[in-house]
Amino acid sequence: GSPEPAGKNEAVERQFDGYLKQDNLREWMRELSSRPHHVGSPKGKQNADFIAAKFKSWGYQTKIETFYALFPEPIIVRLEMIGPTKFTPVLQEPALAEDGTSNQQSEQLPIYNAYSIDGDVTAEIVYVNYGTPADYEELAKLGVDVKGKIVIARYGGSWRGIKPKVAAEHGAIGCILYSDPRDDGYFQGDVYPKGAYKNEHGAQRGSVMDMPTYPGDPLTPGKGATKKNRKFKLANVPTLTSIPVMPISYSDATPLLKAMEGPMAPVHWRGALPLTYHLGPGPTKVHMQLEFDWKIVPVYNVIATLKGSVYPDEWVMRGNHHDAWVNGASDPLSGLVSMMEEARGIGELVKSGWRPKRTIKYAAWDSEEQGLIGSTEWVETHADELRAKAVVYINTDGTGRGFLGIGGSHTLEDFVNQVLPDVADPQTDGSVADRRNSRTMISGNKADKKNARAGGDARIAALGSGSDYSAFLQHLGIASLALGFSGESGGGSYHSIYDSFDHYTRFSDTNFDYGVTLAKITGRMTLRMASADVLPFEFQKFTATLQRYVKQVVKLADDMRDDTEMENRLINEGHYRAVADPTKTFVVPQPKSAVPHLNFAPLHNAMGELEKSTQRFNVAAEAFAQSGKKLSSTTAKKLNKLLYQTERSLTRKEGLPLRPWYKHFIYAPGFYTGYGVKTFPGVREAVEERQWKEAGRQIGNLSGTISKFSKTVDRAAKLLESAG
Repeated sequence: GSPEPAGKNEAVERQFDGYLKQDNLREWMRELSSRPHHVGSPKGKQNADFIAAKFKSWGYQTKIETFYALFPEPIIVRLEMIGPTKFTPVLQEPALAEDGTSNQQSEQLPIYNAYSIDGDVTAEIVYVNYGTPADYEELAKLGVDVKGKIVIARYGGSWRGIKPKVAAEHGAIGCILYSDPRDDGYFQGDVYPKGAYKNEHGAQRGSVMDMPTYPGDPLTPGKGATKKNRKFKLANVPTLTSIPVMPISYSDATPLLKAMEGPMAPVHWRGALPLTYHLGPGPTKVHMQLEFDWKIVPVYNVIATLKGSVYPDEWVMRGNHHDAWVNGASDPLSGLVSMMEEARGIGELVKSGWRPKRTIKYAAWDSEEQGLIGSTEWVETHADELRAKAVVYINTDGTGRGFLGIGGSHTLEDFVNQVLPDVADPQTDGSVADRRNSRTMISGNKADKKNARAGGDARIAALGSGSDYSAFLQHLGIASLALGFSGESGGGSYHSIYDSFDHYTRFSDTNFDYGVTLAKITGRMTLRMASADVLPFEFQKFTATLQRYVKQVVKLADDMRDDTEMENRLINEGHYRAVADPTKTFVVPQPKSAVPHLNFAPLHNAMGELEKSTQRFNVAAEAFAQSGKKLSSTTAKKLNKLLYQTERSLTRKEGLPLRPWYKHFIYAPGFYTGYGVKTFPGVREAVEERQWKEAGRQIGNLSGTISKFSKTVDRAAKLLESAG
């Protein structure tokens, strides 16, 4: 049989479960979401103090670390339709009798996109679907140009900050975002307050900072945001948008879209509004004016520490942010109150005499919503110490009910699969793992379905961006996990004034059963990581995952070769020659450069090396386990350090092309997807962008990185061999 999972102690875990109470989560969420608490608000500071006081009372050494970051608040947000008829959008979400906190207008941030530049523009509008690079290719084929126009894009398809970025690259002078009811509204289900989905006046605030370049305070990349570290003047900040951008509700978008003419939108571009979707340009013409107060606000991170008894200089870290766009019951407080209850449970264990071998640190981050600012500034400030000491970072954010979603470093996939079967799902008879598995069998992709049917371990997703693990994983190479429940808590409140206690307790995790279940899972992860004699990093699943990525990136190049040949033939035969209409200038696509032969041999060789190292480590670990010997404390310490440092070897000092802040060569947020992950980002994006020389260079870099990782694994294997 398999050896006992690392650090598992059933009696301690049962005792821990016994401490957890739904009522605590409910009471804390009610308090923390009682008023709007965005970064820099009075309630934001009160909440930080409230959280810190709780951690102190549970026996943690607690402090608030303050940073000072750029946070623009709107002075003017104006949009008007000036042709063919006049219309002034409302740009406001009404208070609802059924929602007790929706009437706090004086404290709510208005509907806007943070880090849009100031601007005053007037132009016809063009509908660009989700506003992704592929959508602009399609527009070009239809002969529609956005140069000098304002684009209107629906939310979805990519992260919101990508939409103004791509629009500006195509010559647009402004960008309007709206939530189409097909994606987020009555097409999905009954709207709030009757149901959970976005009503016609609901709108999604959000940051449009260019996070794929770097997250955190725009003025201080790579350094903690203190008053003296500012690298940039506002005018030179690379992560602000280059055109003004603002979000609106679907009620406000309807008259703009209704008055549009021009070609019909392709079938898959049409939303669910009761109108005919035209592309434009025009005749809808709008005037858009934005002006911001570019101020510096304090960012309050609550850091709570429980010192380890054996390895105080090895840190197991947990985090969840506390700031919100408005009242933020779901995002982020549902995850935060679960983390707080987990921390309280561990505090109770300590009072009963249990001690963690490693130091446990809890963080409640501020200013996540603006661009992961609190966590990024903290990581940049403590970078050297974290590189030396951080074993793992486990992140939560908003959570709901349904199925556990989990992403992270694949060296921890085995560890995750040891934990999930030990926690019962609150809605079914089985475990969280069983429920997740049955869902994969129904709706997973082909490979995952096959894996689930064969009884294989659950796979975890790769992490892109969008929450506070980013600086840990992608800047410093600290193995990370991010998890939460979703799938059965109807959406629609996201970043609106309706993300409230009333909405959450009616439509999401009504009894906080899943909040407690999440605390059981993350609590076990924290306890086992803090107690393991040998850290539970494992390399077989990681190797298998990398093999899948290699196949994908080779296939990407092959498919592009075939597509390019086909497309160039169509262009050369004149299939895209547009109808001669003297009033319109048509863009005829240019033939694309042929895809050359890319030499993937170095990558295949590096993978061969990794397989050997992984095999060697497994044999050594197995033999040591059979020998019945115990590791001496110095050997254990050396081995553990090598194990948690393996992830560091997946980073390179020079970072990724165009964005050196991102150092991890296996996972990064996509340059044009934002939150969506790109695996093997250096190689994959060079191929996608048809930069063939760069692709060759990146294959070399990636191969070297994998090879460096293998050598670290070899060193760990060697230690076990000599101890055996």
